[in-house]
Amino acid sequence: MTYEIVIAGFGGQGVMLMGQLLTYAGMIEDKHVSWIPSYGPEMRGGTANCSVIISDEQIGNPIASEPTIVVAMNLPSLDKFEPLLKTNGTLLINSSLIEKKASRKDIQVYSIAANEIASDIGNPKVANMVVLGALIAATKIVKRESLLKAFAKLFEKKQISGLLEINETAIYRGAEGIAV
Repeated sequence: MTYEIVIAGFGGQGVMLMGQLLTYAGMIEDKHVSWIPSYGPEMRGGTANCSVIISDEQIGNPIASEPTIVVAMNLPSLDKFEPLLKTNGTLLINSSLIEKKASRKDIQVYSIAANEIASDIGNPKVANMVVLGALIAATKIVKRESLLKAFAKLFEKKQISGLLEINETAIYRGAEGIAV
């Protein structure tokens, strides 16, 4: 199975980290992976997206030109990437920042109030992890354990107290927000 994913939002929302973690989790599961970042002209607050491919087979093209999954963290991302999503694809919408509903009826749509859930947890910065938890619950693209191992590995040198725990909580809460 091959998953082509586009994760998009404003710079500073953790879009690139989401893509990196998915990629590392895929590597942990011995899958073929690619991750390509794309930034707007401004870093923080500008547009940002990344293309992630996770596959059981070798990857010919590292760009997700016809994504099977789109994660829209803000309205401009929804407007730009929803039309590119393959029929029967999966769309995750951060409903905290996007009031608009998906316009297509030929896709599976999940709305997750990521910012509110992150605030309830006690750290608004983990909204991206809430969405990532929802993504893996909805698609089963990688195992939650692989994602948590990837997070621990990526941040092993950062000695920030409670960093792993709060992000793990965010991932679990995001998964709970998806009724599959």
